[in-house]
Amino acid sequence: MTSEAVGVSPGRVNLIGEHTDYNDGYVLPIALDKTARISASRGGEGDVVTISSAQLGTSVVLDVLEPGERAWWGYIAGVVWALRDAGHPIGAIDLALDSDVPLGGGLSSSAAIECATALALDQLASLDLTPEQLASVSQAAENRFLGIPTGPMDQRASLWCEAEHALLLDCRTLTARQIPFALPTDLTLALVDTRSPHVLADGHYARRRASCEAAAAVLGVTALRDVTIDELPAALARLSDEEHVRRVRHVVTENARVLATVAALEANDWAAVGELLTASHASMRDDYEITVPTVDLAVEVAVASGALGARMTGGGFGGTVIALLPTRELQAFTTALTQAYARHGFDTPQVTTTRACAGGIALSLRR
Repeated sequence: MTSEAVGVSPGRVNLIGEHTDYNDGYVLPIALDKTARISASRGGEGDVVTISSAQLGTSVVLDVLEPGERAWWGYIAGVVWALRDAGHPIGAIDLALDSDVPLGGGLSSSAAIECATALALDQLASLDLTPEQLASVSQAAENRFLGIPTGPMDQRASLWCEAEHALLLDCRTLTARQIPFALPTDLTLALVDTRSPHVLADGHYARRRASCEAAAAVLGVTALRDVTIDELPAALARLSDEEHVRRVRHVVTENARVLATVAALEANDWAAVGELLTASHASMRDDYEITVPTVDLAVEVAVASGALGARMTGGGFGGTVIALLPTRELQAFTTALTQAYARHGFDTPQVTTTRACAGGIALSLRR
């Protein structure tokens, strides 16, 4: 048992596979080069938890951990709570957060924080948790402590991704396969911060999840994953609720797009990858109804600027857009997007680039 430990875990970009995770489907994320860092040290007596944030410049002291709190510190306290609930002896503890993962950008800053906390506490208390246990504890913090019904993708992406690979995750079996994702020099993966923060805790996410579960019950399947693309027309014909029709069509076609993207990456067919990204965005816009004008405009400008494809990434209602661009077009795209946002009265967007980086377990092991 040590007196001090550090956990580091990155945010993630989901290349494709949106809102498929809680439908037992497939997702294809990469880890970002932006990370959350948690420094953990032994506290005083009892079970007091002290949490501080370098970015917020504030701290809280918690005598009791009660599920249901959605403050910023809940993503950290929730991991302590989940570990204690699982029978692990986490006593008084001091936890300090330092993160450069953008908040509210659809890049899973919450999972990065949760996973960094789990890694730090695993080291501090010599728990020797497995990669799946680390991910499960981190997800439990979000689902059961904060009450946000997210699926299994974010925490496993933050922990398990490998550099220059995307993670094909089967969200039913929680088995994963590393898919090569090393961009050629003439292509760039751009990230657009649309300056419209997304919020999962406001009910939109939960309502869509409930709609999917209701549709699955009507169709007599465990989850929408069980409806194949060939079975889709017959399945839709059985649904009388038009909202259910749209939600099912998105999930089933999006699962098919994930697997098609894997095949395209393995064939080094970047043009096909781009087409699938854009098709995914159209499905999120029209069938799942989770996009907003800022993200739709960013996708439109990206495609008009020569992008092979573009889509919103994350839970929706704002956040980040990814664009697979010829490297030579990056500056022209940035200029065109800034001008388009100004014409529409939107806040100035920020365009950066990223690559597929290592997940939290590898990052912590390298320390």
